[in-house]
Amino acid sequence: MKKKKSNPLSRREFLMICSKALPFTGIFFIPFTADQILFAQKTKEYDPTQHEYAMGINIHKCIGCGRCADACKKENNVPREPYYFRTWVERYIISTDGETYVDSPNGGIDGFPEFKDNLEILRTFFVPKLCNQCANPPCVQVCPVGATFLSRDGVVLVDEKYCVGCRYCIQACPYGARFLHPTKKIADKCTFCYHRLVRGLLPVCVEVCPTQARVFGEVGLQSSPLRRFLRFNDVVVLKPSLNTRPKVYYAGADGEVR
Repeated sequence: MKKKKSNPLSRREFLMICSKALPFTGIFFIPFTADQILFAQKTKEYDPTQHEYAMGINIHKCIGCGRCADACKKENNVPREPYYFRTWVERYIISTDGETYVDSPNGGIDGFPEFKDNLEILRTFFVPKLCNQCANPPCVQVCPVGATFLSRDGVVLVDEKYCVGCRYCIQACPYGARFLHPTKKIADKCTFCYHRLVRGLLPVCVEVCPTQARVFGEVGLQSSPLRRFLRFNDVVVLKPSLNTRPKVYYAGADGEVR
């Protein structure tokens, strides 16, 4: 007499059995939401070796609205105190006597007050700042535990599981783009919204910019908006003499921007 083949349990049936059995063993079953499952599926499909990201910023287009800094805090759960920023906006004020004044109250989120100093102002402009995602990052070199690393798609990331909060990377960053998270006690910084990149989305600061002052794309992709930005603008990087090889390119920046 032939034995009947038993039908394998479906995924739904298996999860239902586990959800009923696990509470009796003292283990809690936490179901995944549809968004979490979709995210996991897409990250498996994502191949970092096929991408190399960079950002362009057109200073002529930036109006200092601060929406990028505000959206960044909300998207990445950055503390709201005016000391912690993954991205921020600076105002440059150039006087007729050649002096340069720079301010960034609350990262530009609340706007900029009227400049009331008794100076003859030649011009003013706004400069968004963030981690420059260096190809030769000094923060990676000084990290004693390897928590800060350069991903295969060109983004400098911090592994929270390994970071010991020693602050070496914060001191080594020549752009002031890192901070110590007040509650996690680990180094924090801009990641180009990496959790969005692996899902095919833009960094949130790029998405909310009302004037398209920020341009994001891939360095090696001919159809990328970034390649067009680099082709039609004279761009510079910040502090090129340090040989950090930044991947944030500025159009419209002159010697006053540092």
